[in-house]
Amino acid sequence: MTRGSARGPARERRPSGALVRFDDEEPLTVVLVRHGETAMTAAKAYSGSSVPGPSLSPHGRTQAAQAADLVFRIGREVWPDLPRPTAVVASPMVRTQETAAAVGRRMGLHVTTDALFAEADFGAWEGKAPDEIEAGWPGELQRWHREADYRAPGGESMDDVGDRVRAGLEGLLAGGVDRTVVVVSHSVAIRSAIGVTLGVSSAVWGSVRVAPASVSIVRWWADGAREVAVVGMPTDA
Repeated sequence: MTRGSARGPARERRPSGALVRFDDEEPLTVVLVRHGETAMTAAKAYSGSSVPGPSLSPHGRTQAAQAADLVFRIGREVWPDLPRPTAVVASPMVRTQETAAAVGRRMGLHVTTDALFAEADFGAWEGKAPDEIEAGWPGELQRWHREADYRAPGGESMDDVGDRVRAGLEGLLAGGVDRTVVVVSHSVAIRSAIGVTLGVSSAVWGSVRVAPASVSIVRWWADGAREVAVVGMPTDA
């Protein structure tokens, strides 16, 4: 008996408002957790993937624990139609590794690392606040947010991040369906994952709000069907 049949036919378990399917095929479920707050998060500075980055602040560590508690409840009393998480993946950055460690401890799961889910490389803008970037590169930060193929100086564009994240999600899908994988990542990378799932232009990915320690959920079927189940749910309320 498969895990899916043990939990009952998929069509019976899909809640109202879910993607409509006329079969019992199961998808890969990916729970996207943004890391908790760091000092740079609080300062709204651009903290990318070109350096290991800062550790979580005390508040960020509390947020990570709260996010871990919500993840633990997935497949139980929260989103009971989903398989319980069986794997935790994190980007290489310090803040995501620390957040993922909290999730892994709560779930009793080992954390693996995948650089495909790293934050955007902000190049010369690394560590700088928006006003500093505007002073040094007038108009370029706005272009980066509005023009998906525009690269930060020495860094990446939104399209570059989307290509990476798509490859990461495809790799997880290739590893099997009817399972839930937790991916601890970053604001731009998570926006990219949502945008790729929806198949919408990368020029609008910045319209998605992804707060620190928030949870988003995307679901990918082997036949190409996609669903965004949750976007930016706060875990520290």
